[in-house]
Amino acid sequence: MERLIVETAAGGSESSFGKLQVCSFPFELVRNRESCSLIEELLFSFLESGEILICVCCFSITWRVWLERNSRTFKGERSLKKIWHSNMPHNKIADRKGHQGWMKQEGPHFIFPGGGTMFPDGAVQYIEKLGQYIPIKGGTLRTALDMGCGVASFGGYLLAEDILTVSFAPRDSHKSQIQFALERGVPAFVAMLGTRKLPFPAFSFDLVHCSRCLIPFTAYNATYFVEVDRVLRPGGYLVISGPPVQWPKQDKEWADLQSVARALCYELIAVDGNTVIWKKPTGDSCLPNQNEFGLELCSESDDPNRAWYVKLNRCVSRTSSAKEAIDVGTIPKWPDRLAKAPSRAGVVKKGLDVFNADTRRWERRISYYKKSLNLKLGTPAVRNVMDMNAFFGGFAAAIRSDPVWVMNVVPSHKPATLAALYDRGLIGVYHDWCEPFSTYPRSYDFIHVSGIESLVRYPGFDKSRCNLVDLMVEMDRILRPEGTVVIRDHPEVIERVNRIARAIRWTTTIHEKEAGSQGREKILVATKSFWKLH
Repeated sequence: MERLIVETAAGGSESSFGKLQVCSFPFELVRNRESCSLIEELLFSFLESGEILICVCCFSITWRVWLERNSRTFKGERSLKKIWHSNMPHNKIADRKGHQGWMKQEGPHFIFPGGGTMFPDGAVQYIEKLGQYIPIKGGTLRTALDMGCGVASFGGYLLAEDILTVSFAPRDSHKSQIQFALERGVPAFVAMLGTRKLPFPAFSFDLVHCSRCLIPFTAYNATYFVEVDRVLRPGGYLVISGPPVQWPKQDKEWADLQSVARALCYELIAVDGNTVIWKKPTGDSCLPNQNEFGLELCSESDDPNRAWYVKLNRCVSRTSSAKEAIDVGTIPKWPDRLAKAPSRAGVVKKGLDVFNADTRRWERRISYYKKSLNLKLGTPAVRNVMDMNAFFGGFAAAIRSDPVWVMNVVPSHKPATLAALYDRGLIGVYHDWCEPFSTYPRSYDFIHVSGIESLVRYPGFDKSRCNLVDLMVEMDRILRPEGTVVIRDHPEVIERVNRIARAIRWTTTIHEKEAGSQGREKILVATKSFWKLH
């Protein structure tokens, strides 16, 4: 067995290695954090016959695994309705759910008819039915959350209505459902509603949807319903289809669900068969009131936007904590809301001025990227982008005319600007880049990061929290073959990044920054080559 140990910054130099080595079985992984055991189970589930592990075995904070196929040709063409079977040869969902319209295999492809357990006739008809009760069209709704999404047909077909849906599901008996969603080009990531808050700020989503997600909303004094309430924007809509809504032998569960909604003063819009639609109130006047679940408002000192490694609340988040007009129907409709400076930009000093300057900066930078760096932005080769250090989402806003969605990541140790980003009608998550991102290998076509070194350093200190090599191997795991990475940082950082990039077999070029930009920066553009062992 070949084993590569890249020493941490304290113990060695990142320039002391060439190509990262390939571990053959049996292999060894070194875990330094308890949470890695969950990552281990997730990553090992991807291994199929003909796949090999390419691994970096020891790091200061956690470990990473890099996965590539060595027996098949990876094919880049895919769409919402069809993907290559050879890219994801996992037949379990097709075998189990094909009769419900989830997906089926036809020759060399998986076909996605657009159905789901609660909408076997297709997501389009289901969305049209919902449109009888809620404003699907017209730009009132822009951001949605789909819980327990399956292969994410609901979110996929909402894209046609200019509604961006973040879809999530756990790795359960279906295993690869989120991987299928991403391969189809739908925003999705692996998650579950368990003991911690979802990695979103308060009042982010205009619409929250559950289609047979089987979340026990009323359990533990309605803790899960309270978490949904936290992320749902005032005046937003909650749609639950499937159990327990008018479901056989679940009368008590259905009665309890209605009781929780009444306790929180949700307005009942409709009960249509096994689908219920509620509208969230726009103020705090409902609570405190007497209710069987003991629900109370959180204290005024509670920050509902804190959501990274934070335990679920048993109290109801105050909408008044936002101190801004964030209600559905009050904020501008899409696309006007993208350009308007959100009031929650005040999370940083002189936030509105900073927001406007950031918007102008990224308009200038994207123009330079497209004209001078020969990037594939705006072409069919790029359907999704990850911005690893998104701030106010200026990068995503500047490519608004491209047929692409952007997963905006706001690092957990940086200013909590993600709420303002959602107010603009963009989507994203909190994340700490010293840990693996909750997605499958080969998920993103394009990765962008401005200030990569800041992701691994303690704020305000010249000390690393984790290793830059570790981070770049994780980026490689996420990136599709022949995908593009753009990194901006100081020249000395770009030199280090370039050495690491070549070690993980990226092809690189280094460019000067665009005219008019302040500070010392260079830009590295890299492509992940497709390679395999022979």
